[in-house]
Amino acid sequence: MDQFPPLVMRAQAVARQSGFPLTREEAGPDRPSACLPGVGRFLAVLAAGCAGGRIGELGTGAGIGAAWIASAMPADCMLVTVEIDAVLASAARELLAADSRAEVITGDALGVIPGRGPFDLLFADSGVRARGDFAALVSLLRIGGRIVMDDVTPEHALPAGSPLRADDVKRGFFSGEPRLTWTEVVLPDLRNSLLVGTRTR
Repeated sequence: MDQFPPLVMRAQAVARQSGFPLTREEAGPDRPSACLPGVGRFLAVLAAGCAGGRIGELGTGAGIGAAWIASAMPADCMLVTVEIDAVLASAARELLAADSRAEVITGDALGVIPGRGPFDLLFADSGVRARGDFAALVSLLRIGGRIVMDDVTPEHALPAGSPLRADDVKRGFFSGEPRLTWTEVVLPDLRNSLLVGTRTR
């Protein structure tokens, strides 16, 4: 479990060179951070099953999540990843330049991604905060397609008085979307989790 695909290792180096945080602790409360290894491995498992499919990523960052996906997806699968920061997008584009299946777009993900579906897998890692925006992303999934959000803290890891115990925005998105069958997956570090939902109708 400690081994990383070569492309992911190169993406981690790009993140370091760009000053992009590799962990939530490095990022602090106000900055995005890179795709954690546990999340990357989970994405790779899902991407590996997208034969002939289309995968979308909202929030490329330095390209670590995209590297996990591209390393695992079948040869006939396509990846579209969108990053609003032009410097990061350029670095990720260079990282993925040798893979004709991957396209890095500079821009606002919620404005760009709708014209690129439908998707078999969406990794929504761009800070979606409105229920309507989340519903629009679910609409971009094929029936049977999956949506993933990370940067969730497991309930047992939250402080006793944390408001997230009663009202977490991301959990609210998934639980309030009738088209999804979903669950929370706690990562091996027991301090982070992700949400994954499958569109059923």
